[in-house]
Amino acid sequence: MTALVARALTLWGLDGARHELAAQRENEVWKVSDGTRHYALRFHRPGYRREAELHSELAWMEMLGKAELLVPQPVRQVDGTLLGQVEGRHVSLLEWLDGRPLGEMGRLAPGLDAEAMGHTIGAQMARMHDLTDRWTLPSGFQRPDWRRSGLLGPDPLWGRFWEHPDLDPEQWQLMISTRQRALAGFEGFAPDADQGLIHADLVAENVLVDHDRVAFIDFDDSAWGYRDFDLATVLVKFIGQPEYGRLRAGLCAGYAVRRKVDPGTLDFMLLLRALTYPGWILSRLDEPGGRQRSTRMLDTALRLAEDFMEERLR
Repeated sequence: MTALVARALTLWGLDGARHELAAQRENEVWKVSDGTRHYALRFHRPGYRREAELHSELAWMEMLGKAELLVPQPVRQVDGTLLGQVEGRHVSLLEWLDGRPLGEMGRLAPGLDAEAMGHTIGAQMARMHDLTDRWTLPSGFQRPDWRRSGLLGPDPLWGRFWEHPDLDPEQWQLMISTRQRALAGFEGFAPDADQGLIHADLVAENVLVDHDRVAFIDFDDSAWGYRDFDLATVLVKFIGQPEYGRLRAGLCAGYAVRRKVDPGTLDFMLLLRALTYPGWILSRLDEPGGRQRSTRMLDTALRLAEDFMEERLR
C-alpha cells in the first residue's frame, strides 16, 4: 500500500514525502509530511460515492475554508484539480488540522465544559449554514439526500433500521409503528424545517477542539438535509449522559445567535438521527466492537421511539 501512497503523492508534487497510516475506517487516511507542512491523504472507499459527489464535497469544503471556517482545506493537484485517481482508487489531499476530538462514544473529553463547547459548536455550525446558503453551487453539484425519503423511505440511505436482526417481535413492531407515524405526520412534526446542505456527521469524533476553537472534519456523509438534523447529530450519542442537558443548552444558544432553533423539530430530528444507526450498523456487526456498538445504537433508537409513540397517546 505504501507504494500506492507514494504514487498518489506525485499528483501533488509531494514525491518522497513521509507518510504513515492515520485511520482506516470508511476511508483510508494517511498523514503526510513534507518537512514543513502536514496533510491528510484520503483513499476514498470504493463504490461509496460517485465521482461527481466527491468533487462536490471537496468544492464545498474549499469554499468554507476560504471563508475561514475551520475545516480541512482541500489541496489542488499540480494540474489544478481536487480529485485524483490511482489504480482505480479516488484520492484527495487535505491540509492537516490539529486538535483533539470533542469526545468519544458519547463521552465528552476530560476537561471540557459541555455548555461552553456546545455554544462554540452551535455558533460555528450556524456560520457554516449561513455561508452555504449564500454560496452559488458549482455546475454538476451532487450530494446524497437525507431528507424524508432518505431517512424513512423504503430504502433509507443507511439501511432498513426496522430489519435489525437483534430486534425482538415487540421491538420490531415499535420500529414499524414509529416509522409509519413519522412518515404520515412528517410535516407536522417538522413544520417549516430549515433545509440545505448539512455536514450530517458531526459526532464528537469529527469535532476537533484546539483551545477555544473548534474544527469540523470528515465531510464524507455531507448531504442535502435538515439543519436541525446537524444539531441532532452532535447530541444523539450523548443522550443519557450527564453532559447532555448542558451540551444541548449551549448548542442551541450558540446556533440561535444567527439562526432559528425549534425545540420540537430538534426532538423529532433526534429520533430520526437515532433511527439511522441501527441501519448503518447492519453491515458492520461482525467488525471488531460491532456488536457492542449495535447494542448502544439500538438502546438509544428504541428509547426515543418509545418516547415518540407515547407522546401520541397524551
